[in-house]
Amino acid sequence: MSQKAITNNNKEESGKLEWRITVPHKPSAQVAEPELTDKLSSSIQSSSRFLKNAWKMGADDPRKLVHCIKVGVALTLVSIFYYSRPLYQGVGGTAMWAIMTIVVIFEFTVGGTLYKGLNRVMATLSAGMVAIGIHWLASKSTKTSEHIIVGASAFIISSVATFVRFVPAVKARFDYGMLIFILTFNFIAVSGYRVERLLELAQERLATVAIGISICLLVCILVCPVWAGEELHQLMIQNMRKLADSLEESVAEYFREGDKGNGNEVSMQNSRGYKCVLNSKATEETLANLAKWEPVHGRFSYQYPWGQYLRVGTAMRHCAYCIETLNACIISENQNQQLAPDHLKKHISHACLKLGLESSNVLRELASSIESMKRSANIEVLIEQMNDAAEKMQSILSTPPPEDVEPKAAVSTVPLMEVMTEITVASLLNEIALRIEGVADMVEDLAEMASFQSFEDERRTNKLTAGLNGQESDILRV
Repeated sequence: MSQKAITNNNKEESGKLEWRITVPHKPSAQVAEPELTDKLSSSIQSSSRFLKNAWKMGADDPRKLVHCIKVGVALTLVSIFYYSRPLYQGVGGTAMWAIMTIVVIFEFTVGGTLYKGLNRVMATLSAGMVAIGIHWLASKSTKTSEHIIVGASAFIISSVATFVRFVPAVKARFDYGMLIFILTFNFIAVSGYRVERLLELAQERLATVAIGISICLLVCILVCPVWAGEELHQLMIQNMRKLADSLEESVAEYFREGDKGNGNEVSMQNSRGYKCVLNSKATEETLANLAKWEPVHGRFSYQYPWGQYLRVGTAMRHCAYCIETLNACIISENQNQQLAPDHLKKHISHACLKLGLESSNVLRELASSIESMKRSANIEVLIEQMNDAAEKMQSILSTPPPEDVEPKAAVSTVPLMEVMTEITVASLLNEIALRIEGVADMVEDLAEMASFQSFEDERRTNKLTAGLNGQESDILRV
């Protein structure tokens, strides 16, 4: 290639455009500073949300704060066994078991503390006796047989105790005790001490456990006690009232004119109250189990029928299932916009609203009866009114609706799909009324078992009190 051609090629290449991007250089500290600021701001917001939630939780239920203080008081009292030399020498170095006992068994309710405390005492005592007996038997044999007896006993007793934990009756009331039995037995039996040392170890362990349980019970019962029975009693009353509000608000929402689903927050919350009833089964069973361990307190006598509360709760959940289906119908109609003709809806609206109101009144009256622990004088009348409303609903469903159309269009028929929701709602309300009668029967059984004061007894007591007051007034006049 000639020199002239090379020069021309260089000129063409130099005439092409060249693109350059200039990236400004920033110090690393300036890049990291916004990230550090964002992380700091995020951590501050998280801490603020945590503090707000903690404050709200304490404000909603101040008993939780009191419970925290009670645990601190119990641990402070048991620490005296370490600070005081005579007490420390009396229980030995096993005083730590008392602290562990308080941390493990101190529960929010008195029933929970009694349940764990008594189970722990019985399990520790029985496990210690069994372990000492096995070691005594093993010590009478040869060295090889001793190891075999101890190992075989640990295997057999641990396996049998673990299997017993699966028995429903044992699991409901003594599961924690069986767990402590397995732990204590293996702790003592496999420790390798001689029989004399085991006796001393078992005595110290039982003494420290008894000290911890005694302090727990004294603090739990004497300082602002929270009774599991009272919690179950109040939970049943609240659920029954929420069920009544949910039923009444759901029926009113379905027949409300205008846009549905745009009610205020309180109405929406009331209509969803049935969910609390559906979700409270586990809580009811736990509280009923713990209440059986509690002594006589307040208005609740010895052998109070706590199990009957579970039957009342089951009957209430049967009603809640129907209300849930009723809400599903309302939501489905709102979403699909399949509205029935107005004259068909007005044909059953009054009867449905009446039946919903009467059913809610029965539930509220039953809740008031449980709250006051007195038989209601009006419950029979309210149930009769509810049944009358249900019969009226049946008669309305069996009669054709009035035609609210022009004569030319009178021969037209309404598609079945447009009235299916109305028929479903009316049928569900009738079913709810029947299930509310079941709730009333369960409450009546509870009143019979718990010896609720009848209306005649209350009137007789009021007359007797008035007569005594009148005699006192005459004596004072004299």
